[in-house]
Amino acid sequence: MTDINTDYFSRCIATLERAFHGLQGLAPEDDLYDIYRAACVKEFEIILEQAGKLLKKCLKPFFATSKQADQLTFKDIFRHGAKHGLLELDEVERWLRYRDNRNDTAHDYGEGFAEETLRLLPQFIIDAQHLHGVIQRHGE
Repeated sequence: MTDINTDYFSRCIATLERAFHGLQGLAPEDDLYDIYRAACVKEFEIILEQAGKLLKKCLKPFFATSKQADQLTFKDIFRHGAKHGLLELDEVERWLRYRDNRNDTAHDYGEGFAEETLRLLPQFIIDAQHLHGVIQRHGE
């Protein structure tokens, strides 16, 4: 199996955790609140993108050709992750909701989108950490 480098993914998860913890206890009118919230949203989006790319690499051995795996959509990547035992169905449903939240609200990139993203972060961080472990195990 091909070695999958998860260093950037790991760093993004750690950055998200630090930004989210830095946000705790700050008042919304505080300038630091805006800075930490913006960092959380940025890392959330990067992690979503990286999660799909890295999980796709884990799935390539399950397909006849790499091209078949390369053509998978984000939703299909996670569905195949469950099909091949890499993820549980409830995890896949959450990853799809995270992506749908981004697609449904990102057009305004305003306060509503940012606050909805913050609401998702506690479970998102747990899911990202778990996915990181899955990718590391299957990329060795």
